[in-house]
Amino acid sequence: MKLFINGQSISIETDEPTLLVALQCYLTPDQQQQSFAVALNGNFVSKTDYPQTSVNRGDSVDVLFPIQGG
Repeated sequence: MKLFINGQSISIETDEPTLLVALQCYLTPDQQQQSFAVALNGNFVSKTDYPQTSVNRGDSVDVLFPIQGG
């Protein structure tokens, strides 16, 4: 199944595609340990909901990492 994460097309192969699985396919292990926010089709998803949030073909996921600055 193909979906988009940060505008990049990715394919995930699983019987039960969830947001958690998609993020594990896209993010490096180091990135997975960092703080980040996720929106699925423009709607914020809480980290506690990743395992049970289903993703569908063509969905758009945005992963946002905090930046330092001032």
